[in-house]
Amino acid sequence: MQRFLNKTREFLADDSGPTAVEYAIMLALITAVCVASVSSLATSVDQSFTTSADTIANAFGN
Repeated sequence: MQRFLNKTREFLADDSGPTAVEYAIMLALITAVCVASVSSLATSVDQSFTTSADTIANAFGN
């Protein structure tokens, strides 16, 4: 019984679990920001290429 209590105390004193959860949350937030940034960048690049294509097409009279 004493061994069980000692193991329980060690488990409750161990703080590595919350640290892992904190790192997982930070990773999720960083990933979300990266996805949002890439999505925004893709939209801007698409608009830029569309504008360029229209300008070139108009220059050749199409």
